[in-house]
Amino acid sequence: MTSLHKLGSSDLDIFPLVLGGNVFGWTADEPTSFAVLDAYTAAGGNLIDTADAYTAWIEGNKGGESETVIGNWLTARGNRDDVLIASKVSQHPEFPGLSAANIKAAADASLRRLKTDYIDLYYTHFDKPEVPVEEIIGALDELVRAGKVRHIAASNISAERLQESLDFSDREGLARYVALQPHYNLVSRDTYEGPLRDVAARAGLGVLPYFGLAAGFLTGKYRPGATVDSGRGGNAAQLAETERGQRVLAALDEVAAAHGVAVPTVALAWLAAQPTVAAPIASARRLDQLPALLAVADLILTTEEVDHLTRASA
Repeated sequence: MTSLHKLGSSDLDIFPLVLGGNVFGWTADEPTSFAVLDAYTAAGGNLIDTADAYTAWIEGNKGGESETVIGNWLTARGNRDDVLIASKVSQHPEFPGLSAANIKAAADASLRRLKTDYIDLYYTHFDKPEVPVEEIIGALDELVRAGKVRHIAASNISAERLQESLDFSDREGLARYVALQPHYNLVSRDTYEGPLRDVAARAGLGVLPYFGLAAGFLTGKYRPGATVDSGRGGNAAQLAETERGQRVLAALDEVAAAHGVAVPTVALAWLAAQPTVAAPIASARRLDQLPALLAVADLILTTEEVDHLTRASA
């Protein structure tokens, strides 16, 4: 079985692939979501990523649908102690923002939907610069002290605000971010590389990139002139028409062929090989999409292959 490894400075041991829950209650109905969750955990996977806002953007949804599906699965399987659950606050229509009162109310709502009394990793989903870091960290620290949250993390935050948050935690002896979830992949590198990565490296944060497959583009199914049935393929189709996009696909094809693996496996393996990255996040809306994602746990790229992909994506 694939070995687990520590997430940053936390006591969380994680599998090399995080399962994204953004499709649960959206492009994956509950029975399909249960099947994907079952297969992921059967393969040794143990960290499921969701947010209170998933999937509020769908007409007729209110937000919290993904958490509800996961909560129903946890209850049906009776396996809460065997998996790690990550969720996020700030974007739910009924619980917007990062005020102290909202963070605590949103966490309670997430716990109800997840049908659990604790969240293993709780993120600020999108930073709100108008709220002082003292208020945000103070509220998150209260959740940790209450036993409702084990560890805290940040997503979609500037390098400056991340550093300010870490400094405040250290100065006051409060809960400290252990992980960072940035938008990062082979065709979106400036969203993480640079000052943000520098802060993460100095602070010893475990980095769990989202959009690891660029909304499907890095699966290789989007090619010039191809028509793809997907709920979120607009940007991916546009990328396929660019010179850079085609250069990245060609490099992915080459490395995938050398290892006898699927294109998305290589795209995730490139992420996994990057400094500070603990594990990429990827989601599967169908059971047959999962094996190529899980395979990242067993694929180690050579230095030459990593460099080849990096040059292609420049």
